[in-house]
Amino acid sequence: MPIAIEFLVGHAYAILFLWVLVEQLGLPVPSIPLLLTAGTLSAAHRVSFTTVLISVIAACMLSDSTWYMLGRRYGGRVIRLLCKFSLEASTCVVKTEGYFTRRGAETLLFAKFVPGLSTVAAPIAGQTGMPYFRFLLYDLCGTLLWSLSFLFAGRFFGDVAERSHAFFAVLSHFAVLVFVLMVVGFFVWRVVKQRRFLAKVRELRLEPAELKEMLDCALLDGVEQPFIVDLRHPLDYLPDPRVLPGAVRIGPSELTLLADRIPRDRDIILYCTCPSEETSAKVAMQLHRLGITRVRPLRGGFDGWKKAGFPLHDYVEDSELAAAAIIHPAPTFKSA
Repeated sequence: MPIAIEFLVGHAYAILFLWVLVEQLGLPVPSIPLLLTAGTLSAAHRVSFTTVLISVIAACMLSDSTWYMLGRRYGGRVIRLLCKFSLEASTCVVKTEGYFTRRGAETLLFAKFVPGLSTVAAPIAGQTGMPYFRFLLYDLCGTLLWSLSFLFAGRFFGDVAERSHAFFAVLSHFAVLVFVLMVVGFFVWRVVKQRRFLAKVRELRLEPAELKEMLDCALLDGVEQPFIVDLRHPLDYLPDPRVLPGAVRIGPSELTLLADRIPRDRDIILYCTCPSEETSAKVAMQLHRLGITRVRPLRGGFDGWKKAGFPLHDYVEDSELAAAAIIHPAPTFKSA
């Protein structure tokens, strides 16, 4: 057996624990290839399936509990920090908050299967005030589903390969190379996907200073200002409920449903709190496909506008469009 395989087998449990722990703490290192490899090795009785499972669960429980506590204490700041390291930042915050709004703790049962949702699920659970023991129960069940799915998949592949001694010998010889190729392929696919998205964002986005100038000119000329939409999730209002001048609060899904009522005679400006304006850019591209071309995401979103020192106002829901969308009930979360 090659030296690399000997090393992997000899330190399998420590490698698994540390690798999964690092991934769950937020670094974009994929654990799935390692879980598949561990499952395959367990078929040849090189490693213990039970001990592998315990190592993975221990790593997940430690990292998830840490993020839960940080989310409970620091809220949105922790979540935005995590999303900056995510290779799926375009879905990072908005999907997770939406899942928790609709399903509550049940989100944790499938969170680890969804790119961009896995790491931020725990701090958002803490931010919503979910009791820790309920979080621990659902997170443990979700971790078991996730880890067993890939370990059993690897075990099945190993059992099939073991029936062909020649194939199994080749697989054992090149196992490390296969693992490395899976990891590299994962990174290349995610990075290319993210870069394509960010390139589209750069083509669309508007600088805060440009928007401020547009607002000033509209006021000076006595014409209607740009139609500004606050796409933030209700959880994001907690640190600062104010909005940009004249903004209406409309959720991303509601905005696309109300596309026929969005004004076409002026610019539509979208903002959120996601890193790199992911939610705003995604909605902007959806509206572009619906034929609404004068729509742009605000660079830096709410935080960028605030840091620039530009004015923020208390929200007054007087927009017919916002009222029709029925957006702004107080956020509620299922408890179980």
